[in-house]
Amino acid sequence: MGRSGYTITENGIAVVPVLGPLVSRGDWLTALFGASEYGVVAEAVHTAADDPVVRGIVLEIDSPGGEVGGLFDLVETIASIKAKAGKPLWAVASEAALSAAYAIASVADRLYVSRTGEVGSVGVVAVHVDESAADAMAGLKWTLIHAGARKTDGNPHEPLSPRAAADIQADVDALYDALIAVVAGNRGLSADAVRSTEAAIYRGERAVEAGLADRVGTVAQAVADLEAALATEHVRAGTPANRTTHRHSAQPARTCTMSNPDPVIDENGATPTNDDVGKTDVISELPEAEKETPPEAAPDRPHQMPVSDAQAIADRLRGEFSEIATVAAQAARLGIEIDAADAMRRGLKPDALRRSSSTRWQRARMPPTSSPLHRSPPPPATVRSSSGPVSAPPPGAAKEV
Repeated sequence: MGRSGYTITENGIAVVPVLGPLVSRGDWLTALFGASEYGVVAEAVHTAADDPVVRGIVLEIDSPGGEVGGLFDLVETIASIKAKAGKPLWAVASEAALSAAYAIASVADRLYVSRTGEVGSVGVVAVHVDESAADAMAGLKWTLIHAGARKTDGNPHEPLSPRAAADIQADVDALYDALIAVVAGNRGLSADAVRSTEAAIYRGERAVEAGLADRVGTVAQAVADLEAALATEHVRAGTPANRTTHRHSAQPARTCTMSNPDPVIDENGATPTNDDVGKTDVISELPEAEKETPPEAAPDRPHQMPVSDAQAIADRLRGEFSEIATVAAQAARLGIEIDAADAMRRGLKPDALRRSSSTRWQRARMPPTSSPLHRSPPPPATVRSSSGPVSAPPPGAAKEV
């Protein structure tokens, strides 16, 4: 099942791709080279977190890094979305989560790296290209007329001055400190431990040993592990510590199913009254003991259900009821009303409620009319490094403000 910016597995795990070089704002050229925009990534995570069908999110990351502009805002945005939604967010470096991409991955509750995957490169780089020799060979001599002593610092048509080099280095150092603080805080490491990596790249098991990843695994394994973790949480949440099994008074045995939307039907084909339905409890699959049968004779009856099976059934039903309540709460935040008690009484499955809520939510988000989207022309393209966050001074331009 697909959504805008992410896909959903059958068990409600959204997979959000973060691929290619990372840019603050993209255009047709960055799209041609497979770059990802920070805003698009944020929107995909936000939409997945609000989707009632989604139970957890996995970031599939394969990126060498990108621009520093917009990176820290994106990391804070993803962390805020995760905290508000209350849904687990995991990430997988498949095959690379480097520099800016690693800062994004560090937000995850659990970070996987594939066997040959790479993480790290926690550093900042700025690039200056001196084109003065090439200009001379081409017979070009540039004259920059400017106001402000530092306006032309770092322009490519003359060698980089010591003052300009010092200013750029100071800026890089400040950004480096900020990047280290973000990664260390998200990963639970000390700033010195992150700094000691010296922006090195760690592959597979070495990344886990260095504390930059939690385990080696693929996207498929991470999705399966998250599904299993969510299933375990539901069972635990729905199983009280001191569990007491209650028995009905003598009545014809009934069987309740969560997949049947019709009222409970007894074994004789009669539909019980509303009062009877309201009195049916969770463990109604247990056959009822007859009044005249003494308790000690119960184990001899061939149709008696073992207590362990009854407890397993009760645990399963409680887990489903807990999921229904969770779906109803998530839908309420989106303005969709779900009567959890009615859904339980009708035997609706949690997945069916999620699909229904998601459909209603998607319809509510659709605009009344369809019209092409317009956007302002992108700013002039600039050369950026895709090996890590870049902070480079703009090239000199006549009358640039």
